Amino acid sequence: MAARKHLVVLLTLLVAGCTAPQDGRPFPAPRVSSSAESEPSTKVRTVVDGRTVELADGTRARIARLAEPSACAAAAATDFATKTLLDKEVRVRSITPGEISLALADGTDYALLAVQYGFLRTSGVDGGPLVEAETKASQAKLGLWAQGDCPSAAAQPPSSSAVPPPPSTCVVVYRITSHWAGAFQAEVTVRNVSGALVEGWTVKWRYDGGETVSQLWNGTVSQSGAEVSVTNAAYNALIVKDGSVTFGFNGAATGPTSPPASFSVNGAACTTG
Repeated sequence: MAARKHLVVLLTLLVAGCTAPQDGRPFPAPRVSSSAESEPSTKVRTVVDGRTVELADGTRARIARLAEPSACAAAAATDFATKTLLDKEVRVRSITPGEISLALADGTDYALLAVQYGFLRTSGVDGGPLVEAETKASQAKLGLWAQGDCPSAAAQPPSSSAVPPPPSTCVVVYRITSHWAGAFQAEVTVRNVSGALVEGWTVKWRYDGGETVSQLWNGTVSQSGAEVSVTNAAYNALIVKDGSVTFGFNGAATGPTSPPASFSVNGAACTTG
């Protein structure tokens, strides 16, 4: 019996020696880290403005770390928030009284995205990715940084009864890069000068010489007779203010070919460059 008691004591000491560090303190309990999957998922039911949303359960909250936009930037910020968040699946990463932090379905932080494209400024942030994104947007003159502070009252229209046409929202540059017997290769660059984010684009033009388009890259083409339509690919749908996208293609022609006379993007006539 005594030998058995000694054996139990010896086993207890051996187990303690194997599971404790050398200084005699016990190991801390395992730390369970939270993951993105554990964050609640919901949808944005209403976009109030660029930094305020209403969630599917009726909760209205302000997105943290974003400053209130100036009057001249408010509409663009709301438009960006609507296109980015409305009816989209989001995750509520953290909640403080009246404020939330939202992540898109792919994990992108909405506040960082809005600042990166120049639609909103930061607030209450001393450093880190948000401040870095704001600095880059300012240097690149994106969004609200393009015009500096809000302009003064709009100039009075000319006394003439003629109303000038609205400014173009896009510039298209069509360039034939090479040609050979019965065929050619061309490149098209579309620049966004609308002053707002373009999310999804379709470029249209008409050929006058019987040209046909084939083997297009960086987009999807359809052609009916002389009418050509090119829609964005999944990876280049977004065109920021003063940003551009380029696509190219091979084409066939029965004779000499020249750039089309006019272009449109999402139904709006463009300036040709």
